[in-house]
Amino acid sequence: MVRTLRSLAAALTLAAALPLASGCTTNPATGESNFTPFMTPGQEAAIGRDEHPKVVAEFGVYQEMPALNAYVAQIALRLHSASEMANQPFTFTLLDSDMVNAFAIPGGYVYVTRGLMALANSEAEFAGVVGHEIGHVTARHSAQRSTQQVFAGLGAATIGVALQDQEIANLANMGAMAWVQGYSRSQELESDQLGIRYLTRAGYDPLAMSSFLEQLGRETALAQQLMFQDGEADPADNWFSTHPRTQDRVAAAAQSARATVTNPRVARDEYLRQIDGMIYGDSPSQGYVRGRTFSHPELRLTFQVPEGFRMINGSQQLVAINEQGAAIRFDADQAAQGQAMTNYLVNTWLQGRQPEGLERIDVNGKEGATGSIRQQGQNGVVDIRLVAVRWDAQTVYRFLFVNPAGQTAALSEPFRRTTYSLRSLSASEAAALRPLRLRVVEVRSGDTIASLAERMAFDDFRRERFMVLNGLDSDRDLQPGMLVKIVVEG
Repeated sequence: MVRTLRSLAAALTLAAALPLASGCTTNPATGESNFTPFMTPGQEAAIGRDEHPKVVAEFGVYQEMPALNAYVAQIALRLHSASEMANQPFTFTLLDSDMVNAFAIPGGYVYVTRGLMALANSEAEFAGVVGHEIGHVTARHSAQRSTQQVFAGLGAATIGVALQDQEIANLANMGAMAWVQGYSRSQELESDQLGIRYLTRAGYDPLAMSSFLEQLGRETALAQQLMFQDGEADPADNWFSTHPRTQDRVAAAAQSARATVTNPRVARDEYLRQIDGMIYGDSPSQGYVRGRTFSHPELRLTFQVPEGFRMINGSQQLVAINEQGAAIRFDADQAAQGQAMTNYLVNTWLQGRQPEGLERIDVNGKEGATGSIRQQGQNGVVDIRLVAVRWDAQTVYRFLFVNPAGQTAALSEPFRRTTYSLRSLSASEAAALRPLRLRVVEVRSGDTIASLAERMAFDDFRRERFMVLNGLDSDRDLQPGMLVKIVVEG
């Protein structure tokens, strides 16, 4: 249930334990001398081999469409062959995640999510992302940042101790990438330049890198709107959040490079046909958000959040927020060990802290417990209600309701309804649940953005979602016969 890269924290934390190595070498990609005291290339490869299975375990590999995986491998191989490390093994993986992101870890391991693949509108745009990540590997940016990352991890631990409330800290940091604190702008520019180099060598239109940055910017703005955010802060699971961009410089470099490519490859229609039918949004292993309802076909459960709340789903937990700053977290724990739920809530979850109003409750036939605490938060006093429900002998499901103290009276009943909406799904109900999918359709004469957006399987922001998904500005962008993406049930 949360879109994080926390499993990658070990990748660079491990660097602190590696033998100190003095590594001042000339990088064949950048032509510069790299001083990387913590990692030799062999150590980078070892870290990648160790961490790759953890990344796969965290996100899963999207394997539903073998032809799509082969297509990704074909694009990646073309770009890898154009790099300075063409003779060294790389591993390219399409992750089963709806987050819009791509990243690389030491040793030539490059990952792109299906969420990012869904947002791209051509093979050249997708290749631009892959080429950029290859650039981070060939420039050895991870190795250069290893020392900084070790100390950044220590700083994060210090902050956690100072907060003295892990539950609030977990909620506040939901979606934060554990090991990727963001490359420097100079490293990003270098990786952009390398990516453009590989795009042109492979025959792609380098301007696609710039157009995809525009696409990402629009997606980021929509994501902020959906999450009640204003300003320029990027959602934590977006590529921008860990890849600070200088878009005008990318556009200028791409324009200059384009002059060297004869008949540059874009492959828009081919790309769209390849992703036709791909899962969009939540996977079956994550459960599905449909409006205010969350249902999980594999865990066989469902519940509903109050009106005005929007959900963010991930592999380990689900968070819902509203515009007034209230939040709900739902997750699972395996540490009940036969305790009564009241004992579990106090002794295990709160680690001995006594909540107010502790009581045993019955949630649709399941033993539960609830209690509340008041806490000083960063923006004032907050009230926190905890609910634990024994689902089976091994599993406890938990709600954490957090709101500014002044909203407690108004939210008490909506939060109570959410608690008691938690119930089991029947086998037939679970079997009826289907993921959302991308469908590629041909624009017909008379179609408009409004008419096509009506086919999107969402309760809100249909027009905005459709325009961002397809990189459209107005109806003038639609031409009969062109292909566009929509999102449908099943």
